[in-house]
Amino acid sequence: MFKRMKEDIATVFDQDPAARSSFEIVLTYAGLHAVWGYQIAHWFHGRRLYFLARAVSQFTRFLTGIEIHPAAQIGRRLFIDHGAGVVIGETCVIGDDVTLYQGVTLGGTGKEKGKRHPTLGNNVLVASGAKVLGSITLGDNVKVGAGSVVLKDVPPDSTVVGIPGKIVVQNGVKVTKKLDHQNLPDPVTDKCNMLERKIAVLEEEVGRLKEQMKEEHR
Repeated sequence: MFKRMKEDIATVFDQDPAARSSFEIVLTYAGLHAVWGYQIAHWFHGRRLYFLARAVSQFTRFLTGIEIHPAAQIGRRLFIDHGAGVVIGETCVIGDDVTLYQGVTLGGTGKEKGKRHPTLGNNVLVASGAKVLGSITLGDNVKVGAGSVVLKDVPPDSTVVGIPGKIVVQNGVKVTKKLDHQNLPDPVTDKCNMLERKIAVLEEEVGRLKEQMKEEHR
């Protein structure tokens, strides 16, 4: 248990440049408190002490503003930055070294039974306000841009942005966790720019044809 706690503290140091001391991290980092609260709730849930599991989960939510269902399966070194409004559903499966920012929802799309929440691979980053919904899989090293809504599977080593989420980078090279939230690719804008270029070419061609017809009628 203490080894896992040291590992979680080291993860905060690695991911957050604002972290100054272990004492500060242990006392003030809501994301860390949420992860530790989840581990206790998950332990109760695994022993079918469901009421105690949910009680611990709800108390942790009250303290941190982060809701993690006790039945979720979460790997090592999960880092929840800031954390307010993060929701992790019951059938979520999360790999190792995953980073979630504030406002992230790993949720379902309705009242269906069984596996209804996302599966995240290792080294996945989900940026602020993003929603990953349904029984879908995000492969290893996937990055989801801020405010995106992901509804379909995403292959490994990809970057997804937009509503609905679209893959804008997939090059087979390991994606680092450094995501420039202010300069995300915008597939909708790119499409509009492409259409504008095509319209300009067509207008030029129509103008040329009009001039040609005038010359022929002279």
